[in-house]
Amino acid sequence: MLVTAPADFSPLDGLRYGALGLALAFVALPLYVHLPQHYATQFGVPLASLGALLLGARALDAVADPWIGRLCDRALGRPALAWQLPLAALLLAVGFAALFFPAPRDATALLAWAGAGLVLTYLAYSVLTVLHQAWGARLGGSPQQQTRVVSWREGFALVGVVTASILPSAVGFGATAAVLAATLAVGLALLAFAPRPAPSDAAAAPLSLAWRVAEFRRLLAVYLLNGIAAAVPATLLLFFIDDRLQLPASQGLFLASYFAAAVASLPVWLRVIARVGQARAWGLGMGLAIATFAWAALLGTGDRGGFLAVCIASGAALGADLAIPGALLAGVIQRAGHAGHAEGAFFGWWNAATKLNLALAAGLALPLLQWLGYAPGQRSPAALQALTLAYCLLPCALKLAAAGLLYRHFIAKP
Repeated sequence: MLVTAPADFSPLDGLRYGALGLALAFVALPLYVHLPQHYATQFGVPLASLGALLLGARALDAVADPWIGRLCDRALGRPALAWQLPLAALLLAVGFAALFFPAPRDATALLAWAGAGLVLTYLAYSVLTVLHQAWGARLGGSPQQQTRVVSWREGFALVGVVTASILPSAVGFGATAAVLAATLAVGLALLAFAPRPAPSDAAAAPLSLAWRVAEFRRLLAVYLLNGIAAAVPATLLLFFIDDRLQLPASQGLFLASYFAAAVASLPVWLRVIARVGQARAWGLGMGLAIATFAWAALLGTGDRGGFLAVCIASGAALGADLAIPGALLAGVIQRAGHAGHAEGAFFGWWNAATKLNLALAAGLALPLLQWLGYAPGQRSPAALQALTLAYCLLPCALKLAAAGLLYRHFIAKP
C-alpha cells in the first residue's frame, strides 16, 4: 500500500525514513578505512596491488551511479521495491562479511575474491543509497520540509559513522558484520512504514537529463568545490594531529567531538534555514568553516584545547553541508519540472560527484604535500608549514570559491 507524503514531516516520519541512513553510513567507513589495513596486515597483500584494486572498484562504482539512478526512478513507489530493497540489503551484508572473512588465502585468488566482493558490496550500497536519497526528494514539500527530510537521513548517517569508527576495534569484524545486518533489517522494517512516494507513469529519464538543467550544473559546481574543501582536511586530519599537534592519543576525542557537534548542529541549522533560507544558511556554514580553518593555521604543538574547539566548530559547519545541499537539489528538481519521476536520475549523478570529491581531495592534497616537502613523521619547520598550508589554507581557498559561486547563482540571482 502506498502512503503519500504528509503535509508535515513528523519526527516519527523522520525516524522511519532516516533510520536506513545509519546502516548505510555504518558500512561505508570500514570499507574505506579498515579494509585496506586489514588486507595488508592480516593477509600480506601488497599495498600497490591493493591500491589498484580499490581504485578500479571505486571507479566502476562511480560510473554505475547514474545508471543506478535511472533504475531507481522506475522502482520508486512500485511494489517491486518490496523485494528489491531486501535483496540489495542482503547482497550488501553478504558482500561485507565476505570481504572481511575471505575463503581463499592464495595471493592471486585472494585479490580476485576481494575484487568480486568490492564490486558486489559497492553496487549494493549504491543502489540502497540512491534509492534512499531519491525517495526523500520525491516526498516533495516546502524547502523547510525537504531540509527536515534530509536532516533526519544525515543525522542517522552521522550516528552510523561514529558507531563504525568504534565498533571494529572494540568487538572485531565478525560482530561488526552482524550489527550491520541487524541495522539494515531494522532500517528496512522502519522504511516500510515511512511516507512513500507515489509511482510515476513517465518513461525513465535519459542519463543526460540532469545535465540539461542549468541550475543543476551550477549547484553541482558549488557542491563539488565545497565537497573537496571538506574532504581535504578529512584526508589529512591524522597527519595534522600526529605531526603538527603531536597529540596522537587524542584522535578519538577529536573525532568524537567533530561528529557530535555535527549531530547537535542539525536542529540549529533548521532554525537558521527558516529565518534566512537554504542558500544563505549554507553560505553561513561555509563562512564558519573558513574562519575555523584559518584559526587552525595558528595552532601549534600540544594545543589540545584549541584544536578541540576547531573540531567542534568545523563539525557544526559540517551540519550545514549535510542538511542543505540535498534539500537544495530537491528544489532544483521541482523547479525544473522533473519532480515525481526523475529524482533518481539527478541523485545518481549527485552520488557520483560525492565519490569524485573524495578522489579529487586525495589526488590534490597528497601530491601537493609531497611537492612541498612533507612526509608522514617529518616535523621540520618547512614540513609542518607545508602540512598547515594543505590542511588549513587550501580548504579555505576552496570554500571561498564555493561560497562565491553560491552567492552568484543562488543568493544574488534576480
